[in-house]
Amino acid sequence: MGFWQGKKVLVTGHTGFKGAWLSELLLGRGADVHGIALPPEDDASLYGQLKLDTRMSGTFHDIRDAAGVLREVATFKPDIVLHLAAQALVRRSYKDPVGNWATNVMGTVHLLDALHRLERPVTAIVVTTDKVYENNEWAYAYRETDPLGGYDPYSASKAATELVSASWRRSFGENGLKIATARAGNVIGGGDWAEDRLVPDIIRALRDGKPIKIRNPASIRPWQHVLDPLNGYLTLAERLHGAEDGSFQSGYNFGPEPADIFSVRKLAETILNHWPGEWIDASDPQAVHEAGRLSLSIDKARCELDWAPVWRFDDAIRQTVDWYRSVADGADPLEITRAQIAAFEAAG
Repeated sequence: MGFWQGKKVLVTGHTGFKGAWLSELLLGRGADVHGIALPPEDDASLYGQLKLDTRMSGTFHDIRDAAGVLREVATFKPDIVLHLAAQALVRRSYKDPVGNWATNVMGTVHLLDALHRLERPVTAIVVTTDKVYENNEWAYAYRETDPLGGYDPYSASKAATELVSASWRRSFGENGLKIATARAGNVIGGGDWAEDRLVPDIIRALRDGKPIKIRNPASIRPWQHVLDPLNGYLTLAERLHGAEDGSFQSGYNFGPEPADIFSVRKLAETILNHWPGEWIDASDPQAVHEAGRLSLSIDKARCELDWAPVWRFDDAIRQTVDWYRSVADGADPLEITRAQIAAFEAAG
């Protein structure tokens, strides 16, 4: 709590799944948190369930509006920025590629330009994805030095966001603007209600007593509980903010341990160990392309930041299902979220 106490922290995308968990973490550490995001898409959003609208300041604003972003940043004058606002769904990026690129690339440009115009020291963590790498479908884990790429509009736009961040860091760092990027794996946890995303789709099917339809059962992903990468973002922000020599201004992977990288089939079957049901193979050979195998090397974060994941795969699944089942049984979402944060911090 010491580092974050009283820090002015801007969280973009605070109404999203990861943004809501992050906001709760920061509030618990005593930060002065302000958010910029679109309104939540669903009445059952975690943002609403945690009552964040009454517990932090924020505005519903589209980061594609440069003037609005500039105004919000100039008014709040943050010490630290955690940029999570994005179009984050692969399949949606095929439906609206222009909107996807405008949000992910130009939205980041608008934010970084506004931070540069403050002409004062600011630390910014730009969150991208494990999908920024040129995916060759090979077995070894991607390292931060591997080439960027992206097949689908979402992945490619996030790789471009990495380039934007690097360019801004090199071109406009003279007033103390420090920029690093964070690349997380496939994040799971309670309170994710996004459409067309695996775990929310599984939970909705189980809740409704329907078979779970799995599109790509053989796909390999680096599954991790949401608190693990968020802990990584905060660790990176602390180190970057305190560095006087330009250290930590680069990209970092925050993924699970190598032994915790499993198939979609394994994820579904493990969830069913905690919430009985059944799954069916709903593979569609005509479906849009999605990566078949993804894994991240976390050696750099481990060595340079002394960061490591806390919850293993089975822990992440158990905590995720416990959250959904507890809330379905009438538990207060804020209480169960705080309890899981406390358990995570105790385990770490």
